[in-house]
Amino acid sequence: MEQAPTGGGAGARVLVVDDDPTVAEIVTGYLDRAGYVVDRAGDGPDALARAAAHRPDLVVLDLMLPGMDGLEVCRRMRGQGPVPVIMLTARGDEDDRILGLEVGADDYVTKPFSPRELVLRVGSVLRRARPVADASARSDVLGAAGLVVDPGARKAVKRGVELALTVREFDLLSFFLAHPGRAFTREELMRDVWGWDFGDLSTVTVHVRRLRGKVEDDPARPRLIRTVWGVGYRFDPATTEED
Repeated sequence: MEQAPTGGGAGARVLVVDDDPTVAEIVTGYLDRAGYVVDRAGDGPDALARAAAHRPDLVVLDLMLPGMDGLEVCRRMRGQGPVPVIMLTARGDEDDRILGLEVGADDYVTKPFSPRELVLRVGSVLRRARPVADASARSDVLGAAGLVVDPGARKAVKRGVELALTVREFDLLSFFLAHPGRAFTREELMRDVWGWDFGDLSTVTVHVRRLRGKVEDDPARPRLIRTVWGVGYRFDPATTEED
């Protein structure tokens, strides 16, 4: 059996939602040994009730739940407020992974998976989701084209109105603002924003589409996050600033 990473959880609350008791028990055991406070639910209504009673810091959510599926659970949880979600999906179900990302999942892990890898993913998403407490450690505020991003406070604003971004959407917007005018391939974005050297590149495509829906005045005709055909994407604030 793999050795679970220890420490690092710092008491963060994780809600594990899976109707397979064996999977739920293994995941819970690994997260518990890593220092997390773990709650378990076997179906969608139970998950929503537990999340309402004790708001989790992160949710590990199986896509294929009986009755109310993981997509609907994710939508309803998002409706109650922002919470990072890692979706568990079956291997090879690319359409399901894309749907999970479309409804706001921050990450996904395909079954069968390494519990140790899942614990590491949980830690990575939580680290990105938390504001930086030490002001001296905060990154400089970024701004362009009516957008202002404070990486330390994990806050993004468009023309004075705060944006409701997932963890990965925030990271992606911060990266674009830090590198205006430069084109990046999807592989480069996956490495620099997600920290993955390999993975499903549709993850990047979906997050760009979702981010456009929140920062562009007309997402169907994006002017900030441009598609560079044959390459990838470029953040181009100059055109809007000149208007």
